[in-house]
Amino acid sequence: MSDSYRAASDRYSKIPYERCGRSGLKLPRLSLGLWHNFGGVDAFENGRGMCRAAFDMGITHFDLANNYGPPPGSAEETFGKIMDLDLGPHRDELVISTKAGYHMWDGPYGEWGSRKYLLSSLDQSLERMGLEYVDIFYSHRPDPDTPLEETMGALATAVHGGKALYAGVSNYPADMTREAHAILEEMGIPLLIHQPKYNLLERWVEPELLPALTELGIGCIPFSPLAQGQLTPRYLKSIPADSRAARESGFLQLAEVEANQSKIVALAAIAEQRGQTLAQMALTWVLRQPAVTTVLIGASSVAQIEENVACAASAGFSDEELKAIDVACA
Repeated sequence: MSDSYRAASDRYSKIPYERCGRSGLKLPRLSLGLWHNFGGVDAFENGRGMCRAAFDMGITHFDLANNYGPPPGSAEETFGKIMDLDLGPHRDELVISTKAGYHMWDGPYGEWGSRKYLLSSLDQSLERMGLEYVDIFYSHRPDPDTPLEETMGALATAVHGGKALYAGVSNYPADMTREAHAILEEMGIPLLIHQPKYNLLERWVEPELLPALTELGIGCIPFSPLAQGQLTPRYLKSIPADSRAARESGFLQLAEVEANQSKIVALAAIAEQRGQTLAQMALTWVLRQPAVTTVLIGASSVAQIEENVACAASAGFSDEELKAIDVACA
């Protein structure tokens, strides 16, 4: 791979952009998450190639967290190298986010939602990525033992101090999101965005969270829209030996895939009738929600990013298709 990277001149014609909630910030309809395949254990040039290709396709938003790896912190280090080698000259064209909330270092200050942990973690993240600021800083999960005022106060400090441009939350239920929004508003900081898990097989956000986000003008960026690869052809016939589900350690369990297999097969048939891959249909389905600004894709190859970007401007669903999808998922 040549070291002198030049971004594609037509990159902004490849993908639509959507305003994030009621803010002034527009995000690409697909954003690239660095949860998997960008750690210290992964091939650097593959991750580098994916980031370059994503930007060439108009994906301007790159999503990280302090603990992404493995080992924890290494995805941010990888992204820092990619910024240094390739994307640095385009910093003002990029939206870079990171989070803190899950376990990151030993002792009482290495996880959850205290002011001590969040602000220390942000300083570490900026150092790993070689950045002066991130565009979005998230509380990665609610902390049952820390007052929400303290957690939101830390996000507000990060924004007021110029180390983050916007504040976000992830994995927060609807009632807590409303509360967080109100606390931040009092501090003069809008709650820009919420990052929940949402896909065809997991719809917990629909009854309460999505209506709350719409009402409050908060953008939504779902993660795991492909259910950790379940909503791809990978598990249609069997469970491959080298797949995530086959690993003992991991978020995707074998039993979960086996339980969902008949749904996956039925959904793939609907996607085929639409002229889409299962992954493309799954992304289009999430993007159809008015509350959803952008959807977070993971990838292990440039080809996967290309396949996903092809759905960013695809047709919506007929009522019959939506009914068939609901029956398939039931």
